[in-house]
Amino acid sequence: MKFSDVVDRFGNPAHFGDLDLEITGVNAIEEALPGQISYIGSEKFVPMIATTKASLLLLPKHEQLQALVSSKNIAWIEVPDPRLAFAQAIDLFYKPYKPPVRIHPSAVIDPTAKIGQNASIGAHVVIEANVTIGDDACIHPNVVIYPGVSIGDRVVLHANCTIQERSQLGHDCVINSGAVIGGEGFGYVPTPEGWVAMRQSGCVVLEDKVEIGCNSTIDRPAVGETRIGRDTKLDNLVHIGHGATIGSGCAMAAQVGLAGGVAVGNGTILAGQVGVANNAKIGNNVIASSKTGINSTVQDGLVVSGTPAIDHRTYLKVCAIYSKIPALYQDVRKLKKQVGINDRAE
Repeated sequence: MKFSDVVDRFGNPAHFGDLDLEITGVNAIEEALPGQISYIGSEKFVPMIATTKASLLLLPKHEQLQALVSSKNIAWIEVPDPRLAFAQAIDLFYKPYKPPVRIHPSAVIDPTAKIGQNASIGAHVVIEANVTIGDDACIHPNVVIYPGVSIGDRVVLHANCTIQERSQLGHDCVINSGAVIGGEGFGYVPTPEGWVAMRQSGCVVLEDKVEIGCNSTIDRPAVGETRIGRDTKLDNLVHIGHGATIGSGCAMAAQVGLAGGVAVGNGTILAGQVGVANNAKIGNNVIASSKTGINSTVQDGLVVSGTPAIDHRTYLKVCAIYSKIPALYQDVRKLKKQVGINDRAE
């Protein structure tokens, strides 16, 4: 691919360099080789301009930065968001594996199931009664779909995931390997004779463009539904408890755990290993840093950290004090000794 072709793909923006330059791929700026594209996403990448071997950089609208790259004789293209443009550049050179349109002869499909046009159904897939699958669906090997499931158009179900009864998946959803959608929620009633299971008669609803990572679990409730809003993305090993409601455009990193009945607003980001207690309420556009424990209400727009969750700026101040606590303790002991207070704590 010529540099001129890349410029055309980005709508002929401002650029510098030989338009006949051959572009062969993409790479991180510190690992890029001649012929490859990379990008400058923030100031921390600027020192790497002196050492990168990339032939083409995607840059923001910044005259000094562009002049610096030009002085190194590196071609560049001006883009509004270099990281987004880099993601688009990857698509120029890499296409995900897509199996051919067919139904593998080893697939087991109930006669009542309805399969849309141009579906790809892999080896050993099991599709139970009254399942509906939309057009252009891609179902990889060993997927199991329980009765009464509804799946939209262009959904991708990766190998060995399970979609349990009555789950509803919208259009353009992606479920990665090992995930379980619609498994029974953790509902038991204690009695003198032991635990009595509360049957989980509800369902899970994934709206359009939801993506679920490998080995994640979305539980169905006893009644009602567990719902995940449009364009929300879940990483690997995420657990969503029964009856939870998650808004649109959220992102949850690996090992996030939501207990039953949790409500999350739109645009909220939960970093790795965040834990949310039963029936807690999280507002819109909240950010929770790694390992945060949320056990109550978090208002719209807050950034929180720690367990229990507190304002992130306060949390940073607390962290700064941790290393000083031993010296403070010794000072307190000395003061107590001076005023005659016996300190038996060691």
